[in-house]
Amino acid sequence: MTDSQIIASVVGGDSDAYAVIVERYEPKLLRYANYILKDYDTASDAVQESFIKAYVNLRSFNTTKQFSPWIYRILHNEAMNIIKRKKKTIALGGADETDDDFMVHFSTAEMLDKRMVNTDVRKCLTQLDVKYREVLALTYFDNLKYDEISDILHIPTSTVGVRIRRAKAILRKVCQSNGVKYE
Repeated sequence: MTDSQIIASVVGGDSDAYAVIVERYEPKLLRYANYILKDYDTASDAVQESFIKAYVNLRSFNTTKQFSPWIYRILHNEAMNIIKRKKKTIALGGADETDDDFMVHFSTAEMLDKRMVNTDVRKCLTQLDVKYREVLALTYFDNLKYDEISDILHIPTSTVGVRIRRAKAILRKVCQSNGVKYE
């Protein structure tokens, strides 16, 4: 079944069909959220909250469009809200942001850019600004096209390309300054 067919079924009253959507998207969304939030537990909570918000607002989903950019956008908004709250907490004297634990679960069946999987490069990636981390995560780990990323981030497609180029250049510099080989 396509996403649109499943959504039509859920809107029609078969709430159990939503589990198929969750199974289909949870690993991808969790990976994306983990790259943005840099904390597995926080990312997991953000994904769950996004699924709840998507379910509640499923009737407003335009079934003539793809579901994946819509759910990614909900998660993106949730992640940005978490980051804003975290910054406010830090500004008010809360916990500092020195958490180096960065867990990512990859499926060996997925095609990934080998340089990006390298542990040292992933550590460098965490040092990038969120706007650059997210485009690299969506491009390399979720294999999304520029127009899909554009829909998720609400930026022009050309800006997606610019951010990816800048992100790669910045990542290269960060890796070099950390003594990590990145080609």
